Amino acid sequence: MTKTLNAQLDAILAARDRENMTPTLQALLPIYEQYPNNPRVFYELGGAYDTAGEEATALGLYEDAMAEGLTGEIRRRCYLQYGSTLRNLGRFEDSSAVFSRARSEFPESAALAVFESLTLHAAGRAATAVASLLTLLSDRLDDPELHRYEPAIRDYAQDLFSLDAEAVRPAR
Repeated sequence: MTKTLNAQLDAILAARDRENMTPTLQALLPIYEQYPNNPRVFYELGGAYDTAGEEATALGLYEDAMAEGLTGEIRRRCYLQYGSTLRNLGRFEDSSAVFSRARSEFPESAALAVFESLTLHAAGRAATAVASLLTLLSDRLDDPELHRYEPAIRDYAQDLFSLDAEAVRPAR
């Protein structure tokens, strides 16, 4: 991908108004036509459709972005948005599968862990969702006060995991 294309995409996204995505979509569509196989273009256009409330259109673009070889940080963000969109469409099993793949590829991503927890909650696995968040909190926060209570927080997380019959513990 050229620096010019990246700069163009960055400028369009910096100017977007999340309340009115029409200008962003109008700016991205000609780029999509010019670069029909570019994974970042697929991703950014998918994100614009997603923000505009057109989740079904966004899904296909996210899938195309991944299939065309999206890499790095943008791939991680695509996983997050793709999994979240699936959740928003009520496709909880598909969302969980996406987050599972994403977490195996990006195990250190706290954002993926949080959004995976939202899928667990939406799928009716509230105890596992909270347990996952408590585990993430224990793993990530260096606050001295919370560090003191880390064993108790981890024990409570384990108790919550056991409340959901099919609990799947997050990768650590």
